[in-house]
Amino acid sequence: MKNFTLSIATVLALSTFAVASEDIPAVGSKSGFYIGGAYSLVNSEMSVHRDYGYIEGNDYDRYDSYEVDTNAYMLQAGYQFNQYIAIEGRYWNAMDSEKNSYSRYTNGELDYSNDYSDGDWSAWGIYVKPMYPVTETFSVYALLGYGNVSIKDEWSDDKSLLDENVFQWGIGASYSITENTSFFIDYVRLCKDEGDTYVDGGYDYNTYDLDITIDTVNIGLSYKF
Repeated sequence: MKNFTLSIATVLALSTFAVASEDIPAVGSKSGFYIGGAYSLVNSEMSVHRDYGYIEGNDYDRYDSYEVDTNAYMLQAGYQFNQYIAIEGRYWNAMDSEKNSYSRYTNGELDYSNDYSDGDWSAWGIYVKPMYPVTETFSVYALLGYGNVSIKDEWSDDKSLLDENVFQWGIGASYSITENTSFFIDYVRLCKDEGDTYVDGGYDYNTYDLDITIDTVNIGLSYKF
């Protein structure tokens, strides 16, 4: 979570810089389509209860919890109606990941066996984007929308550990570099899902109970046509 704290500090620093730059000509207020891309820091926290109670001789419970930092890329496209409102779509895809903490208990005993949580990760969302121009070149905004998060179970060829359509929200800031180009940084909560359950119909007929939270910090550029 240290990266998220540093990113919030960056937003505050950008705000200070923008307020001091009011003599720059006003840009970014016109309507039009825009596209962009960003580097994303993704933090995932998950707890899993895995029940192997369906086959004789394989009757035990397993509890997993882990925190993962993922490097991802984000693509965006949207339409800005005026300086106060836009509609925006986003797509994320993971590049790599690093486990910060991981623990597993099987029938109450600590278990150091390999885990199954490193799957492919992706997400998308469509948002209403209310904006407020703090200065002529600097604005703050919110993201309110609906999207999907998918995490593939690495031990299953065709089963998603998570595939949920959920409410998503975020806050951010944007600074106009030129008439058409803007730098932005924002925080988006992609998923907070509790109590989700699915049954794996493979050999073991495993039952999974999942609690998942996924947060992102995105740093990028957008270009308005």
